[in-house]
Amino acid sequence: MSKVITGFSKLSKSEKIDWLAENYFQDKKKGIETLEQYKNQDAKLQQLHDEFIENTISNFYVPYAIAPNFIINGKSLAIPMAIEESSVVAAAALTAKFWSTKGGFIANVISTTKIGQVHFTYKGNVSELRQYFSSIKDDLIIATDHITSNMRKRGGGIVDIELRDKTEELEDYFQLHVKFETGDSMGANFINSCLEAIASAFEKEGISIIMSILSNYVPECLVRAEVSCSIEDFFEEDADLYAQKFVQAVEIAKIEPYRAVTHNKGIMNGIDAVVLATGNDFRAVAAGAHAYAAKDGKYKSLTHAKIEDGQFKFWIEIPLSLGTVGGLTKLHPLAKLSMEILQGPNASELMQIVAVAGLAQNFAALRALTTTGIQQGHMKMHLMNILNQLEANVHEKELIIQEFKKNAVSHSAVAECLHKIRTGH
Repeated sequence: MSKVITGFSKLSKSEKIDWLAENYFQDKKKGIETLEQYKNQDAKLQQLHDEFIENTISNFYVPYAIAPNFIINGKSLAIPMAIEESSVVAAAALTAKFWSTKGGFIANVISTTKIGQVHFTYKGNVSELRQYFSSIKDDLIIATDHITSNMRKRGGGIVDIELRDKTEELEDYFQLHVKFETGDSMGANFINSCLEAIASAFEKEGISIIMSILSNYVPECLVRAEVSCSIEDFFEEDADLYAQKFVQAVEIAKIEPYRAVTHNKGIMNGIDAVVLATGNDFRAVAAGAHAYAAKDGKYKSLTHAKIEDGQFKFWIEIPLSLGTVGGLTKLHPLAKLSMEILQGPNASELMQIVAVAGLAQNFAALRALTTTGIQQGHMKMHLMNILNQLEANVHEKELIIQEFKKNAVSHSAVAECLHKIRTGH
């Protein structure tokens, strides 16, 4: 039977599930029961979730956790994180506690400008195009006045429009490169609406508009977070050795892309978890961060470290386009609660918090890698996942957790231990 369906979006939720079960589930009853298990029992809340996206049939949960003890610019914070990966939250909390006695994290926003572009082709005389742009530039901004009026009252709006000639890279290709300030809003809808109005006002004979869209690459929406301490405070024993190894590990990630990708992935473990918990777009943030890591023509570490005059210093500079108003930040109940836990930050403050989370995660990973190795702590955290995969009961879990407090954790070792418990050996 054909699995192609017409009008799927018009079916009710139960009809969608029935069609899915009929065509794709191996065990129809179990599949439907699983979807029902993850449906919110509060009908109003479930409807809210259903309306976030299209064709919803259930909810897909990830754990929502707290990493306490962060001191950021002298302010004590607990940071909410939504993530499924073992050890991320534990690592963040451990790092926060470590630096809480050493002055905490210092963070500052360097710039907040965001970018949108009108992409078009033009086959005529380039000098005439430049003259046309110069003559109409003010009118292009005026064409957005009805869109930008409220944003301008909050100190935002269009900062500048540039005409960029890209014909050396693609035949007949030009763009209007537009800079925006969007205040506490992430600003995607605002930027796209402005760009479409600009494109409409700019288009004339000879100019063919291809598309108008914001960019998730925001190198001028930049935040810095850092920590520092004396070498003596870095580690209980062999502090000089381990501080040097830490710096060398960062330097390796600057010159070796194979290492840099994993290095930066760890940073994004912390960043994406907070971005998701606050209802922001973690995919846009990740894409922009990785593009920034390659801005010099080679993919490299987003963090930096050095030892100078007996001081260890570790920092990150990263582009983050975030919002604290609009979107899911005001719709999703847990996103709203996250903002409350973070003491109601504005967009700049949230940028600082998120950058700190990324730096903390990277510090924890590098400290483990250059001392005990990453697997010791990670696999201890992963133990519960293995036990759940093996369907261990509460008593079996207690026995195995005790057994692996001093022994190396692996899936095969845990399975063997569980087998021995169950067979009485």
